[in-house]
This record gives sequence, C-alpha cells and structure tokens, in this order.
Amino acid sequence: MTTADWRERRHRWDTRYAPYAYIAPYFLLFAVFGLFPLGYTAWVSLHDRNLLDGDAATWVGLGNYVRLVTADPYFWNAMGNTVSLWLLTTVPQILFALGIAQLLNRRIRSRTLFRMGVLLPNITSVAAVTIIFAQLFGRDFGLVNWVLELFGAGRVDWQAGTASSHTAIAAMVVWRWTGYHALIFLASMQAVPTSVYEAARLDGASQWQQFWRITVPMLRPQIIFSTVIATTGNMRLLAEPLLFNPGAAAATGGSDRQFQTAALYLYEQGFTKYDFGYASAIAWLLVLATVLVTGLSYLAARRIRTD
Repeated sequence: MTTADWRERRHRWDTRYAPYAYIAPYFLLFAVFGLFPLGYTAWVSLHDRNLLDGDAATWVGLGNYVRLVTADPYFWNAMGNTVSLWLLTTVPQILFALGIAQLLNRRIRSRTLFRMGVLLPNITSVAAVTIIFAQLFGRDFGLVNWVLELFGAGRVDWQAGTASSHTAIAAMVVWRWTGYHALIFLASMQAVPTSVYEAARLDGASQWQQFWRITVPMLRPQIIFSTVIATTGNMRLLAEPLLFNPGAAAATGGSDRQFQTAALYLYEQGFTKYDFGYASAIAWLLVLATVLVTGLSYLAARRIRTD
C-alpha cells in the first residue's frame, strides 16, 4: 500500500468515524450515570429490599407495582397533589412569562438589566427560596398574613389546609421559574418578522389583537416546550414541599399528607422507611408518566407544525 493510498484511507476513516468519536464521551457518561441507574432501579423495584440490608433482598416480581397501584391510597394522594400543583404552577408560569416577555420585547429603558433580572430567581438556591417563602407564608408572623390583616381578612394557616398549602408551594415554583420561560418566549418573539406586525397595524389591529392573534400562535412550539419542561419538573417536585414544613412531618408533606407530592412520597419510602424496592417502583412509575407526557407533547407540537 502506497503512502497516498494510506492517506486516502485514513481520510475516509476520519470522515466516517471521527464524528462518532467526538460524541462518544457523552454517551459513555450517559450510560454510566443515566442508563445504568435506570436499569439498576428497575431491577431493585422487582425485589423486597431494605436500604440498610441490601444483601437480604427478596424477589417479588411485579408485587411492588401491584401493591402501589391497587392497595396504596397514599400513592394516589401524592399523585393527586402532584396534578394539583401542576395545574397551579404550569398555567400561571406560561401566562406570566408571556406577559413579561411581551413587556421586555418593547423599547424600554434598561431593558437589558430587566432581562438579566428576570433570571435571578431561577439561579437562586431552591433551599433558600423555600425557606424564605415558608417564612413569608408563616401563620403567626408571616408577611402574607400581615398584608391580609391590613385588608380585614383573617390569618391563614397556610401549611394546614390542602388548598392553602398548594397555593403557597405554587407561588414558590412560579416565582422561581417564570423568568426562565419568559426569556425563552422573548428570544422567539424577537425572531418574528416586524413586517407581520406592520401589516396588522395597517389593517387596524390593536396591540392586544396583535399579541393574541400573531405573537401567541407563532410561539406555539415554545409554549409546548415550556409546558413539557414545567410538567417534567413538577413530576420531581421535592425540595419545595419537603422544606415548606421542616420537622417530623417533612417527609409526609404535612400532618395529613395534604401537600405530599409523588417525589416526596418516593423520598419517604426510600430514605425514611428504607423500603428501597418500593421506592424504586415509585421512581419507575414516575419515569413512565414523564415519558408519556413528553410523547404526547411532542405529538401535539408535530401536529401544530404540520397544520
């Protein structure tokens, strides 16, 4: 083989296999820290296994899943709380983010500073945010109750009730993530051709009509993306309900499990009761639910693009 033939072959190899070599580290890391934990969790979910005594695991097959779905009211209570918090967080996040993005898209002074500012809640520690909001929604000395009393309303024990606790936790999530979605919408708004708005103004469309009939329809893929992100985040909502009521009832989400999410129920089973097999079954049901929601959102986005 001549030197020219060898160089030509090496060039073909480089063109064909070099891209795979470049992306190989990602897939190796994903296999070690992503696929292996998922597979191992699935294997553990088929056993009756205590976290403190892993060698004494007993094969139960689908027993954990059957008990979880058919004989565990606490799990369905946690799923109900998760759905409730999803409704209370996702819809306000999207609406507030659209409004903020619309304001930041206008020619206002120091808009770069405002654009940076809306992202500050997202980069703040979730533990710090939850602790501060828990103080704000405190029953005796909370700022929210103080404001309510100024308007003649009585004090609210935010942690005691289902609706009140969900409202307080949803306020934390909305405050923390609205800016993130607003920047996504803002970037998409800036990509809309100005000629479309000029034509609408010539036709007599008001600012409100331009927003709902031009801006929002053209942001459908981004709205669906933000909805998927908010949904998957809510599926693993843990820190907010866990730190909202620290103490003996932290893992149960209140004295009556009024704000215990599915992820918090997983934490209770795995790290307070040490039932690792049962907790792994909960984790896999959450994975399947997340995949289902993501798939439906993808099909919806594809249908919108097709139409």
